[in-house]
Amino acid sequence: MNLSKNRTGLALLALSMLVVVAGCSVISRVSPVTQPIPTQTPIVIVVTPTPQPQAMVPAGGISEEQSTIDIYARVSPAVVHITSRVVVRDFFWGDQSQEGTGSGFIIDKEGHIVTNNHVVENAETITVNLSDETSIEAKVIGTDPGTDLAVIKIDVPPDKLQTVELGSSANLRVGQRAIAIGNPFGLDRTLTTGVISSLGRPLQESQNSRTIYDVIQTDAAINPGNSGGPLLDSNGKVIGVNSAIYSPSGGSVGVGFAIPVDTVKRVTASIIEKGYYPHPWLGVSGYSLSADLAKYLNLTVERGVLIAQVTSGQSAERAGLRGGSRRVQVGNYVILTGGDILTAMDGNALRGTEDMVKYLETKTKVGQTVSLTILRDGKELNIQAQLGEQPRDQ
Repeated sequence: MNLSKNRTGLALLALSMLVVVAGCSVISRVSPVTQPIPTQTPIVIVVTPTPQPQAMVPAGGISEEQSTIDIYARVSPAVVHITSRVVVRDFFWGDQSQEGTGSGFIIDKEGHIVTNNHVVENAETITVNLSDETSIEAKVIGTDPGTDLAVIKIDVPPDKLQTVELGSSANLRVGQRAIAIGNPFGLDRTLTTGVISSLGRPLQESQNSRTIYDVIQTDAAINPGNSGGPLLDSNGKVIGVNSAIYSPSGGSVGVGFAIPVDTVKRVTASIIEKGYYPHPWLGVSGYSLSADLAKYLNLTVERGVLIAQVTSGQSAERAGLRGGSRRVQVGNYVILTGGDILTAMDGNALRGTEDMVKYLETKTKVGQTVSLTILRDGKELNIQAQLGEQPRDQ
């Protein structure tokens, strides 16, 4: 429930990001600057050989330049160009076919390709172009809009497929090299480089109310058409899937976002096995506590989730959690109070509903048993709950 407009001064602050799907490029030219030569003194011109710049070579290794060249030669054949065609039905003009392009990468010799959900969403047909210019139709194995991931498949002999190596996003550090390969503006297998500029970002797309957690931020140039392509580390291993940019102009301004590869591995493995990804679910709804709200409701804790409702037949109800029992006016709103206060999951303190959802999404899976620390009638209790599967329409 939104408490942002109540008269008691309680506020919840939300951070949103603009996801841009179209843009333009600007090319600027730099003119040489000439200085006048003074005539009062003689000019002596001495011609000396100009030393050529040498690449910095680390001890016992190759240069960064050569490393990037090698990575591109090894990984780019596994990056594909995806063209999706969507039929838009219009009352006046009839059916109209629209075409969009994106990127993807081959993960196994069976022809499975990872890309973004928004690259193939609602597509009537999907065409994949390989690095040898082979063009072949693909089928969708499954999608997960909640993480903006999808797996498609092509029927190609294994010896024609070059695959990527998946790395890990668990131990990434800000400042590490980041290499993106994709098809920006339809320009096949374009390489851009940069660094990881931040970690742990939450990303919420305007068309999707769900949040993708622990997103990688990079300044490697990402533009429309890069979506679904790999973000690589300095060893050429995939650390993320390039998915979105923040841009007031529509082009790259050095703030791009990639879904972390640990999320990619978890979700795509399930999609290949089941055709979809089951999101773990506790089956509660509630409010994030704050110091002001706790004081107003005369609660003994200032952080946690005040449980308002418990979904019938789901994990929370089976575990014995209690929802609100009475209605209280808070400013312009009426909230349910009197229910349990969830303060921790598996010993991890929760500041509010966002922490609860993030923990479920990133640290748990369907069927897993979690330990819930709750406050009920002023007493702290520990309750075990086996997580269920979130309905796919929520």
